[in-house]
Amino acid sequence: HPQSLQSIPVPQLRLTEEEKRLLAQEGVTLPEDLPLTQAEERLLKKVRRKIRNKQSAQDSRRRKKEYLDGLESRAAACSALNQELRKKVQELERSNGSLLRQLQALIKETSTKPAQTGTCVLV
Repeated sequence: HPQSLQSIPVPQLRLTEEEKRLLAQEGVTLPEDLPLTQAEERLLKKVRRKIRNKQSAQDSRRRKKEYLDGLESRAAACSALNQELRKKVQELERSNGSLLRQLQALIKETSTKPAQTGTCVLV
């Protein structure tokens, strides 16, 4: 029986480079073979949680940057539209002033003429 137990493969612990790096920062080396002790399991969970938190923070910063970039482009588009509309308002105000002057000239012209009398026939 001892020979048959030796031929059973022992599962290996597979760590990513990031996990290895963080474990080294913690000053911990884990055995290559499973199972791990409870303390080793806790350390591995802690390291994996740090990695997930780091990834989550990176994703959050990326989403925030995309959001701000979108706001900046919308603000630029609104500014351009605002400039166009200001120019249009100026053109309309000039046109309105010109039409007002023409109307005032016509009113003045018609008020100085003597009144004409006419006959209206209703059939």
